[in-house]
Amino acid sequence: MSDQNEPITVMIVDDHEMVRRGASSYLEAQPDISLVAQAGSGAEAVRLAQEFIPDVVLMDLVMPDMDGVEATRRVKNVSPRTQIVILTSFHQDEYVFPALQAGAISYLLKDVRATELLEAIRRAARGEATLHPRIAARVIKTFRSLAPDAETPIMALTERELEVLKLIAKGYTNDKIAEQLVISVGTVKGHVSNILSKLHLVDRTQAAAYAWQEGIVHREE
Repeated sequence: MSDQNEPITVMIVDDHEMVRRGASSYLEAQPDISLVAQAGSGAEAVRLAQEFIPDVVLMDLVMPDMDGVEATRRVKNVSPRTQIVILTSFHQDEYVFPALQAGAISYLLKDVRATELLEAIRRAARGEATLHPRIAARVIKTFRSLAPDAETPIMALTERELEVLKLIAKGYTNDKIAEQLVISVGTVKGHVSNILSKLHLVDRTQAAAYAWQEGIVHREE
């Protein structure tokens, strides 16, 4: 990004002239920021990004000729060093995730305070992301649900604990489980305690219900 002694070069992209004027007047008053270009469309943004290679672009999403997602993708193609800060009124998933996937580093809503926008620009110039709190919560929730290595509680059980859980579900007492698995009653109690702890359950009844619910045991058994 920009040298610490050099101002951060910024381009504003929005199809509403009043929005561009409002943002530009505030940014031009900042000693560490240099407003190098303004674009009223996505296509113009791509052309100007290639010409000025700005450190940061403030990008609107909904524009008539080329939306902000496609413009973000193309700007990143012509100027990979440029960081894109989305500034929009739209917070729905169909806008958020495509914009981030296209290469935007930050996503802000237009109700953001001027000082927060300024800080987001400075952070973007350093390669740091800023997400509106509502957006951040949704992104975290989505990525957690998509995590391929996310463990379910049942995966934390050992093979022996699974055996004990199956017998609990079939109605076996600790004595019967000990007899069936040829282990001591004390060992069975230890396994039961571990099972309840790992599955976040209160008692054997809940453990049995969990086993049936999750298909760990089946009717035919």
